[in-house]
Amino acid sequence: MGKKIFQTNAELKDWLSEQNSTIIFIPTMGGLHSGHQYLIQKAKESKTNKNQIVLVSIFVNPLQFSKGEDFKKYPRNINRDAELAFIAGADAIWAPYCSEVFPGGEDSHFKIQVPKTLHNKLCGAERKGHFDGVATVIIRLINIIKPEKLILGEKDWQQLIIIRKLFQELSIPIRIESFATQRDQSGFAYSSRNAYLSHSERKNAQALPNVMLEAKDDFAKNKSINLKKIDFKLKQSNLEVEYIKIVDAFSLKEKENINGICLLAAAVRCGSTRLIDHTFLMHRKPIIAIDGPAGAGKSTVTKEFAKRLGFIYLDTGAMYRAVTWLILKNSIDPNNQVAIKKILKDAKLEFKNTKIDEQKILINNTDVTEKIRSPEVTSMVSEIAKQQFVRELLTRKQQVIGDNGGLIAEGRDIGTAVFPDADVKIFLTATPKERAKRRSLDLKKRGYEYESLEYLEKEIKERDKKDSEREIAPLKKAQDAIELVTDGMNIEDVLKELIDIFRSKIPVEVWPTPNQ
Repeated sequence: MGKKIFQTNAELKDWLSEQNSTIIFIPTMGGLHSGHQYLIQKAKESKTNKNQIVLVSIFVNPLQFSKGEDFKKYPRNINRDAELAFIAGADAIWAPYCSEVFPGGEDSHFKIQVPKTLHNKLCGAERKGHFDGVATVIIRLINIIKPEKLILGEKDWQQLIIIRKLFQELSIPIRIESFATQRDQSGFAYSSRNAYLSHSERKNAQALPNVMLEAKDDFAKNKSINLKKIDFKLKQSNLEVEYIKIVDAFSLKEKENINGICLLAAAVRCGSTRLIDHTFLMHRKPIIAIDGPAGAGKSTVTKEFAKRLGFIYLDTGAMYRAVTWLILKNSIDPNNQVAIKKILKDAKLEFKNTKIDEQKILINNTDVTEKIRSPEVTSMVSEIAKQQFVRELLTRKQQVIGDNGGLIAEGRDIGTAVFPDADVKIFLTATPKERAKRRSLDLKKRGYEYESLEYLEKEIKERDKKDSEREIAPLKKAQDAIELVTDGMNIEDVLKELIDIFRSKIPVEVWPTPNQ
């Protein structure tokens, strides 16, 4: 495939029709640098087949420049940009004329208006209409080329949040992958506008990433941030501060108390050049809550999901099964509250990871990993799990395990009762018929007999009813959970969706996955 540069839509579309390929799209305004090259390299690495094309656009969008901004002097060198893009792995460059993106002129087309709750924050507060211009042009570009995937950097975090929200609300079926801000050896974030800085200005501007790093270190030690101190240090370096704020990373609302994922963001002017930077603040590592009914495949995918992210895996359902096994093993009446409290009061419940990457569950030093999957335990676990003492005891144990985060917990009430402040909440489900089919395969694999698929489906429906109707911590989807119905999906399909959901909620800077 030869390296191509196109300036008209017709040329691009003719070439694309010949390739019969899907497009991984990286929109830029030119002035390419190492940060852009990193995105192109990641796009190239993400190819799943040879019929995917990495397409880079170079288009200086007039709609996102306010009056008096640097539209006319913005870096434009198509030959240099194309060379850098091709070196990084781009298959083609699309550098359309303005008339190709906006036939008849900029005022001849509908324009997107970004909600004020997102626009009038941070950069948008001073740059009126800026993000409206960004949103409008991204819709124009993707409608012309119809990509499968969009690759964006996290440096322009507010822009990324707005584009994700735009695609979500308009139900645009294009995957968005984002990657962490790229920096030079001194920690200075790559930006096209860095080219404007003189040598002395560059030295002054170094204060911006420096104070961000210092603030993050201070927060790690003291769990607090002094904005006045940061402002003072920036001004000491002859930087004009436009804003320095702590905001919620997704709503962009200012925060007095840091909880969840927060963003320390700043914009300054160094001479005539406007620069932005940010860092993320969290009291603990991320927590992912995965809820759903029995037989939805939570354990299987959650184990692999945790492995790929480097998280601790917490199977809360196994904890309830282990307790149920202990009660049945000791022939205790499930309705005998006194006897249950007595046996569980000093019960030792623990998880252990083996050398073969398998998690074992032990109760009172007995390995019950296989025993708890028996039909006897399955038929009784809902009765035990609904008891208040059992629920409170295991919930406390689970919350202690999750104190430091970096954990994926799966069960029935993780997002509603155990970790209501989880950073990512997913409700993983499937139809009863699909779940019965999966349950039958699992029973066969473990050597257990079952009556029929119809019987298993009936049993699953009855358990759903019990779990959802119990008074204490019933099975239900958390209000802020994302529902994923897995009928017809294999494990890799589900994992791909889970990772996409995770990446939409957790910045790469906070928790990079191994390939990022």
